Amino acid sequence: MRQDGRLARMIHVLVHMGLLGGRETSERIAQMLNTNPVVVRRTMASLRQHGIVESEGGRGGGWSLTKPLEEITILDVQRALQGETLLDAPLSNDHPSCPVERAANASLQLAFQTAEQTLEREFARVTLADIGKAAMVRA
Repeated sequence: MRQDGRLARMIHVLVHMGLLGGRETSERIAQMLNTNPVVVRRTMASLRQHGIVESEGGRGGGWSLTKPLEEITILDVQRALQGETLLDAPLSNDHPSCPVERAANASLQLAFQTAEQTLEREFARVTLADIGKAAMVRA
């Protein structure tokens, strides 16, 4: 199963944008991420819909943050990119009348709910400014 790396990649880009304090074009972000500008525009559009970035077209245009890094959490970025659910429990529905399958699914659901609550708390606690400060300490 392929993992979705958009969260880490976009946090990387957003922290750079915040630290550099300016606009970045889709082309420049695509270079940073070694991807296509179309992919960047599609991803940044999700962030724009959630009020994290804004865009300006034309010469000198590009993407910029709508608020300081201190006001953006990992949870904000995650929800903009992937929606409300952080973790999906891989449940089986091959034999819905089987009591073993139902019990296994119930156990998995409970474990994933507990893990998701913990992850959500941690994502809500960490701002992009925290990440930027940690990067400066390690530089």
